[in-house]
Amino acid sequence: MGIYELFGTVASVCMILGYLPQAIQTIRTRNTDGIALPTFLMMGVGSFCFMCQGWMLGWERGWSLFLTNLVTTLCSAIVFGIKMYNDYFKKKK
Repeated sequence: MGIYELFGTVASVCMILGYLPQAIQTIRTRNTDGIALPTFLMMGVGSFCFMCQGWMLGWERGWSLFLTNLVTTLCSAIVFGIKMYNDYFKKKK
């Protein structure tokens, strides 16, 4: 494993470990009061773009970029959906 792959692997682990606790907490509690909608939306869009970049680089060079951002994109989408439901649909009831 070269330095490029090492940095990619460390970054992948850090990104996933940074996203998962927030996503798990939000899914469990459904509490999104402390989450800023524009920030989480932009983080999700950024993760999606990095995921696409990893895919375009090919598996050999972009696997860590792709897999990391696949997980973070999915987490962002779930949290975004819960946030939208809480902020817009739940208030109307």
